[in-house]
Amino acid sequence: MRRWCWALMMLPMMALPLYVDAAGSWNDSASGPSLGVRGNWHTTPALKAPSPAVGTITVVNWRYQLSRPAPSGLIVRLCATQRCVEIEGGSGSTRSLANIPADETLHLAFGFQGKGALPPGLRVVSSEVTVNYQ
Repeated sequence: MRRWCWALMMLPMMALPLYVDAAGSWNDSASGPSLGVRGNWHTTPALKAPSPAVGTITVVNWRYQLSRPAPSGLIVRLCATQRCVEIEGGSGSTRSLANIPADETLHLAFGFQGKGALPPGLRVVSSEVTVNYQ
């Protein structure tokens, strides 16, 4: 009987964690822009949290798709207000934006080295980020 009473008294304590990890994530997607000229930077529409995200970024996963294969010289950056990082490939993840506020608006920026026109109809069909934060 004593063991049973002890177990009942401990039950509320076992249900409460000693440390609460306030982690979360958000994602957003956009289409555009059109990519027409080398030597210029073109940015996606704002990618932002749909509701308040309290904390700081730990990891950002990205994915983008172009309307056709990318011509040579493509440079893509994932940007917050005060910091940009170069990313490689159509998808991946980075910790390079860690410790930025989790509700920071992000953009993907597309640029092409050199001068001259790009193939007609080249555009960003979709871009997406998933932001993990604590």
